[in-house]
Amino acid sequence: SPIIMCNTGLASGGEKPQSSLKIEGDITLGGLFPVHSRGPAGVPCGEIKREKGIHRLEAMLYALDQINSDPDLLPNITLGARILDTCSRDTYALEQSLTFVQALIQKDNSGVRCSNGEPPIIPKPERVVGVIGASGSSVSIMVANVLRLFAIPQISYASTAPELSDNSRYEFFSRVVPPDSYQAQAMLDIVKAMGWNYVSTLASEGNYGESGVDAFVQISREAGGLCIAQSIKIPREPRRGEFDKIIKRLMETSNARGVIIFANEDDIKRVLQAAKKANLTGHFLFVGSDSWGAKSSPIEDQEEVAEGAVTILPKRASIDGFDQYFTSRSLENNRRNIWFAEFWEDDFKCKLTRPGIKYDPDRRKCTGEERISRDSQYEQEGKVQFVIDAVYAMAHALHSMHMDLCPGSMGVCEKMDPVEGRMLLQYIRSVNFNGSAGTAVMFNENGDAPGRYDIFQYQMSNVSNPGYRVIGQWTNHLRLNLEEMQWSGGDRKIPESVCSFPCEPGERKKMVKGVPCCWHCELCDGYQFLLDEFTCDMCPFDMRPLKNRTGCRPTPIIKLEWSSPWAIIPVFLAILGILATTGVIATFVQFNDTPIVRASGRELSYVLLTGIFLIYLITFFMIAEPSAGVCTIRRLLLGLGMCISYAAMLTKTNRIYRIFEQGKKSVTPPKFISPTSQLIITFILISVQLLGVFVWFGVVPPHTTIDYDELKPPNPEFARGILKCDMSDLSLILCLSYSIVLMITCTVYAIKSRGVPETFNEAKPIGFTMYTTCIIWLAFVPIFFGTAQSTEKVQV
Repeated sequence: SPIIMCNTGLASGGEKPQSSLKIEGDITLGGLFPVHSRGPAGVPCGEIKREKGIHRLEAMLYALDQINSDPDLLPNITLGARILDTCSRDTYALEQSLTFVQALIQKDNSGVRCSNGEPPIIPKPERVVGVIGASGSSVSIMVANVLRLFAIPQISYASTAPELSDNSRYEFFSRVVPPDSYQAQAMLDIVKAMGWNYVSTLASEGNYGESGVDAFVQISREAGGLCIAQSIKIPREPRRGEFDKIIKRLMETSNARGVIIFANEDDIKRVLQAAKKANLTGHFLFVGSDSWGAKSSPIEDQEEVAEGAVTILPKRASIDGFDQYFTSRSLENNRRNIWFAEFWEDDFKCKLTRPGIKYDPDRRKCTGEERISRDSQYEQEGKVQFVIDAVYAMAHALHSMHMDLCPGSMGVCEKMDPVEGRMLLQYIRSVNFNGSAGTAVMFNENGDAPGRYDIFQYQMSNVSNPGYRVIGQWTNHLRLNLEEMQWSGGDRKIPESVCSFPCEPGERKKMVKGVPCCWHCELCDGYQFLLDEFTCDMCPFDMRPLKNRTGCRPTPIIKLEWSSPWAIIPVFLAILGILATTGVIATFVQFNDTPIVRASGRELSYVLLTGIFLIYLITFFMIAEPSAGVCTIRRLLLGLGMCISYAAMLTKTNRIYRIFEQGKKSVTPPKFISPTSQLIITFILISVQLLGVFVWFGVVPPHTTIDYDELKPPNPEFARGILKCDMSDLSLILCLSYSIVLMITCTVYAIKSRGVPETFNEAKPIGFTMYTTCIIWLAFVPIFFGTAQSTEKVQV
């Protein structure tokens, strides 16, 4: 309520110390600055803040001086100010900001009287037409809710919470800095440019931190390709050991080295301290919001932990005029700033001589003759440019309003007394001028400024002047110089912050349910290849996978080579057999008419020797490279040689058996025992084999095939295709089956002829031969079929 004073005659020396800064003017602007930090429990205000407090406050005073001295901007109108200290606390700021609405609160004081009976002196409270501030988003939100009720426009120089873009809730709020939704997009673009897909977020409890992280998470979810490992909130009043717990939680997902941090300076510093205490220097890769920006205070004494941190800051420039103004301030020429003396003491680490105050004897006294040296911190950390732009935006809006409502009028006219807040808001949203840094100052329909950011990285190694270095910009899209980035120890390679590392060639991704950035790598095994990053597929039957399993390659085709031991030994034995058989044939031919040759049955002997010769000869065709001609000869000769041999022996044993059986009955010789008859019988038996082979030729013409299944071991590197004739195991046995029948029949007659006289000794060798042959065949058939069906193939 308005201050009520009575004329008591008391001296002014008993007045309460002043808690706000007042500058007289025709039009009064409000100002909210965090001159002091948040105090400990029970105390609203703490120590003085230089960069974010005094520097920014002085920037507003500087801007007012410039505007009031400008003949073209608000001519003949002086801007005044009522500036309050928020003490970096939203609730305290709300109490202070009630000062701005006192003039708008109507209160009946007619019944109030002083103790002497006289009516009270009620000074008319000043009317604040607009407010510059506040700094923190939580403070701006709290104040905006009150100012909206009284239609007082507000322009913030530092509040970036996306929540404040809601024009339905904060319609009188504007800001010369871009909202965190732009900042979050810029940070997301930075993360993606560095190839990260797995990060954690860290936010200070409150509108700024929580809204910033929410915006980042929302944008990253919409964009895709980025997963949030953990979202951790830092309490407003952290307990002892709270930051150690935060670091421990971050290490639960240690692969998420990137940490997106929306936090105030104190929280940033304590996070870095906890990381250093946990001996994790160089592990975390911080991407900091504008609350970190290019400030030195959060990383003081924690430079090694902060090395490589990428931070962003709304684009700003050095304001030379303010440099000169601020460095010229002293205790003598800056009495209007009621907090300047406290700043002086803090800046020079001295104490002013004031009565009634006990001083630390170890601290020197201020003489008042000290001079502020040029400190770049108020440019880079204090966002001085935005304070000046905010004041100028209000001034330009008032100027346009004055031109429209008071044309030709000197000073404030009746139509602007008082200034109508909703109308002023429209003029604020319409301003468009070059600000103190030469960039355009304007607002969109939500009162937000365009997104323009500088991107910094804190570097220590291999630079002559360690500190923040500009490595890029963001103005609706990212321009980042990755080559200029530098990490812990001077490393130029961008560290990785991924949930799962890329799979090796030939490995597929098996996704972790619910976490699209995390997967397990599984090798495509056997004869599989990597069809796409998530799928293994089988190679075609005639192919095997590449060594890296990214595709398939033809399976090598092999055949039995003449140089192979498996060919040399049979060929050697076959040559010996052919030579022996040829030698016997030559001997028979040479002694063809001798009694011994004639007695042996030379005609059948020649047939038998021919069959034996063909058996040896087929060896060379079995080893030769398969072709249609070779396959034809194989089919023909494979069973023919044995058929001829067994047919000749069967005819001979049958002849012996019939002769002796007939001799038991009569002296008349049996029929068909002459050499010619024997040859006819033999050729009839042979013709059955030939007929079966030619039928086979007609049904399935001889051709080659490649068998990829016989040599297909678990390791595809050893897989081979075998070039062979189209003779299956079954057809091979069928081809030989007729010879087996002849062999069995011959064996039966050999058994029946075992009792012949000693002088007829040919029957016994034949019988012995057939016995051994049967044993060999009985062993061969099951072994052949057993190995043919076995899954245990010989690996080459």
